[in-house]
Amino acid sequence: MREPLWTPPVDRAAASQLARFADSVGRPADSVELHRWSVNEPEDFWSAAWGYLLPGSDPGGPALAGDGMLDTTWFPGARLNVAERILAGASDPAHVPGPDDVMLVAVDERGRRRELTRRDAVHAVAAVGAALRAEGVGPGDRVVAWMPNTIEPVLFMLGAASVGAVFSSCSPDFGADGVLDRFGQIEPTVLVAADGYTYAGRAHDRRDELERIVEGLPSLRRVVVVPFLEESPDIDSLATADGAPATTWADWTDPFAGAAPSYSQLPFDHPWYVLFSSGTTGVPKCIVHRTGGVLLQHLKEQRLHLDIRAGDRVAYFTTCGWMMWNWLVSVPASGATAVLYDGNPFHPGPQRLWDLVAEEALTFLGVSAKYLEAVEQSGYRPADSTDLTTLRTLASTGSPLSPESFEWVADAVAPGASVDGLHLASISGGTDLCGCFVGGDPTRPVYAGEIQGPALGMAVDVWSEDGVPLAAGERGELVCTRPFPSMPLGFWGDGPLGGVGPKYRAAYFERIPGVWAQGDFATWTEHGGMVIHGRSDTTLNPGGVRIGTAEIYRQVDRVPEVLESLVFGQQVDNDVRIVLLVRLAEGAELDDELVARIRARVREGCTPRHVPGRVVAVQDLPRTRSGKLAELAVADVVNGREVRNTTALANPESLAVIADAVAAAD
Repeated sequence: MREPLWTPPVDRAAASQLARFADSVGRPADSVELHRWSVNEPEDFWSAAWGYLLPGSDPGGPALAGDGMLDTTWFPGARLNVAERILAGASDPAHVPGPDDVMLVAVDERGRRRELTRRDAVHAVAAVGAALRAEGVGPGDRVVAWMPNTIEPVLFMLGAASVGAVFSSCSPDFGADGVLDRFGQIEPTVLVAADGYTYAGRAHDRRDELERIVEGLPSLRRVVVVPFLEESPDIDSLATADGAPATTWADWTDPFAGAAPSYSQLPFDHPWYVLFSSGTTGVPKCIVHRTGGVLLQHLKEQRLHLDIRAGDRVAYFTTCGWMMWNWLVSVPASGATAVLYDGNPFHPGPQRLWDLVAEEALTFLGVSAKYLEAVEQSGYRPADSTDLTTLRTLASTGSPLSPESFEWVADAVAPGASVDGLHLASISGGTDLCGCFVGGDPTRPVYAGEIQGPALGMAVDVWSEDGVPLAAGERGELVCTRPFPSMPLGFWGDGPLGGVGPKYRAAYFERIPGVWAQGDFATWTEHGGMVIHGRSDTTLNPGGVRIGTAEIYRQVDRVPEVLESLVFGQQVDNDVRIVLLVRLAEGAELDDELVARIRARVREGCTPRHVPGRVVAVQDLPRTRSGKLAELAVADVVNGREVRNTTALANPESLAVIADAVAAAD
């Protein structure tokens, strides 16, 4: 057995909220046994989770009713309002934040900083709620934001939740077509948008795109513009289909500045968010998430698995177009401060987010695996030049974190972190559940390359394609065999919410009937942790052997000349040929010697079957607007299949260039 990178000190593990929860339910502080109980006795576990994470509120009866993955309803007798719970921050009665405590901090790459206390947030949300009611918005109506990651979209989301409206958001780098593909499906009544955004020191005026978006959404009753680039942007050309002129955020909310807080008490399964699939295989799916289920999952993950406490300061680098934004803005429910950052995390250099740790005394920082790889490749070592002593936890998600990246964090970040060590928590779930299946555990060791274990209440397993559970070391599909509270209510337009429409069933329950198949290719480890090898829908299958793309990336990322790579399968002579696309560092050339080194690295680090049949240099790799490489889109275009929604890509023009480059390599 390998040595762990970090083992929590006994006192830290015993003081963790996971250990405190175990004690509160009379269970031993053994997270393996605690997980077993949580999935074998779901009624007991979820009732206990409600009592611990949502104290002072009435669950209204049993935790679940019905039977089976698709027929279960959650806390059918409960009523709550998620905005009220987030603003109060009273999930831990022993540490209730005060009205003068800071709830939100917003920082952008221009150096602007704002903060909002809980008292001021309550008043601001009350004004937003009153403004929405004045527009005729009520429970079930949809409202949307096209915004940078700053304070106003959080207030807008909370104001919408206070009246029971359904909220959705996109980041302002989405073009008009991509926004309309998403928002157009749900027919919103109110749009809040910025005049533009900044990235890498450059201002992007988005008013022309905003005008196209407004014209394409005839359901809008009100357009509200948040000045982000300019103090007084010209918005005279913006009006709804019925002629209502656009207004600024201040002009919209100021008339309701004295409104009393009001929170509609809603069923646990009332819709809260609409999140969108990446959409590279068609129009994005509109995934409708329930209020109580998502909030309960977020509290469980944040408090029990990541040990976020009242008074902590938490940042996750995200945009308003990624589910981690939704996750981050639930953080104040745990009594912590959410720190929002907008801009390029490498502007003016790779130190930017690490400087944010020092400037804002962050106890928790969340980033993507690709970001950590990029910082390592830059040569910057955060612990050598930045004060990280407040940092207890570093979280990573978005794609598998390689063992080498774990080791780099242990060497280049952890030495400067808190005195009892840095908990590096690799977490994995998805937009589909707005949460995690597997993640961190503050009471157990961290091993390089492994996610520590399954999340409480999530009956996670690894199965073969024909539905057989697999032992540690065997590769298969990541599944969940029992229902969980943040299962989507459904897809918008796919039948009545709360039912099981054909698109919903096909997305999760057709691959292996009767269980949720997440679409990840995974392995249990000898430590009870998990390794995710990449998406199972992009798993390579040369000669009938399944290979995860993450395994190849892990090796190629170690080649200094390669900045970034993308691997996919090309259909050739009734088999699959592995093709590796590489974006090279400045001055590097893909000559025979470099190709040989790349192939040798893959052969030695993986197996001969992993070695790419073709290595092709390209200038750009396609990615979704949330930054994920679009492997499926590349495979489709090279194999002659239609890529049905290129507006989901930040750089769709790269696909044709790649197709030509691969063809020329033959």
